[in-house]
Amino acid sequence: MCLVTSPRPVWWVALLIVAIGGAAGVALSAAVLLPLPDDGHPLLVPAVTLGVNLVGTFALGLLTGRLGDRLPGLRLLVGTGLLGGFTTYGAFAVQALDVFTNAPVVGMLLVAVALFGGVLAAGAGLLLGERRPSEAGPLARDAT
Repeated sequence: MCLVTSPRPVWWVALLIVAIGGAAGVALSAAVLLPLPDDGHPLLVPAVTLGVNLVGTFALGLLTGRLGDRLPGLRLLVGTGLLGGFTTYGAFAVQALDVFTNAPVVGMLLVAVALFGGVLAAGAGLLLGERRPSEAGPLARDAT
């Protein structure tokens, strides 16, 4: 039996699944952000962080819409772990505060785009990922 596709992993297995996914998500986020130049435009890192968060939020909505309540281990690995590690609210909050301190209007716009863009991205992902009852595919047999 695959740990990721089991009906409901026990707590320590669930924790391990999330940790593995989280480590991969953090590494993926770092792979996007670390190559950015230190002497680039002051909005480069906050803008890329915003992009990472919007992409991750869309992907989480897509995953949630596609899987629903099925495959809880896969949702833990990819949703909570990978996408939770990939997106970063803490870094965004610090960067938004820094931008706001130097340019209040731009800082407020950054926060507004992150908040409303995140909700829109999650909603778009959920709608796109929503399975129709008539769809048949590899996940159909796993439906509960």
